[in-house]
Amino acid sequence: MKISVCIPVFNFDVRELITELKHQIQKDSLNAEIIVIDDASDSKFTQYNQEILDLCDGFVCLEKNIGRSKIRNLFLKYSHADYLLFLDCDGQIISNDFLKKYFDFLYLNHSSQVVYGGRIAPKKPLTPNNILRWKFAVERENLPLNKRIEKPYLSFQTNNFLISKNGFEEVPFNTSVKKYGYEDLIFAMDLKAKNIPIHHTENYILNSDVESNEVYLKKVAESIDNLALLLKDKTLHSKLSEIKIVKAYLFISTIPALKFAVTKILNSFEGYFIKNLRSQNPSLTFLDLYKLLLLIKRLS
Repeated sequence: MKISVCIPVFNFDVRELITELKHQIQKDSLNAEIIVIDDASDSKFTQYNQEILDLCDGFVCLEKNIGRSKIRNLFLKYSHADYLLFLDCDGQIISNDFLKKYFDFLYLNHSSQVVYGGRIAPKKPLTPNNILRWKFAVERENLPLNKRIEKPYLSFQTNNFLISKNGFEEVPFNTSVKKYGYEDLIFAMDLKAKNIPIHHTENYILNSDVESNEVYLKKVAESIDNLALLLKDKTLHSKLSEIKIVKAYLFISTIPALKFAVTKILNSFEGYFIKNLRSQNPSLTFLDLYKLLLLIKRLS
């Protein structure tokens, strides 16, 4: 059994990550390879990452940015293994037997096709200006194992997951998802549609590169743009219907008077929402309402 560690990179210094992965492969004599695909990063990052070329079994630099879904699918072309382990380039390994844990899991669970290891955030935000993204990660994304198992598809993320090559050939990433946001859920729902279970384990990656409030709010807007585009495709409705704001939007849309009233109320509070979300005590409820308002606007 062999694992390809697959790392899509965009404008990030991955020298520390690759060095640690190579160290673990050699230390534990693991049958693994490291493949990096750079999605047309700025030159300063490609120069940094040239230093770890010798540590990689494959290092591909794309001349044109192809996006989060297409680049992951591209790893099938370069992988020479039974399983692909996808890691986000901004992840930090916090266990000295991180890779070995995945091998051990597969030895005990031969039939597993997809395994999600989870992630954690720093114990506190780096600065008050990072608190919104940090709070969302801690309270909504980085769930403990027992909570993830309750909803294995909804709690899946693509930052740290293992998939069999056969499974990935059957269910690649949906390339209609071009912008940031909700590609994790679409992929999980595609797996569900094919009756491919997602197994969960405790093999965490630390996500320490938490965006500032301002950057995160821009990403939120981009993700809602993406969600609105996806919702225009009727074939995706069933896969998106479990998202909380989609449920809310579809409900109020069935009653025109209710939709008008909700839109008017949310519009009147938009400035207040943004002010709160930029503050040192942001409300995730206000974030939900702000997302709903953006979705209504995008689909109007």
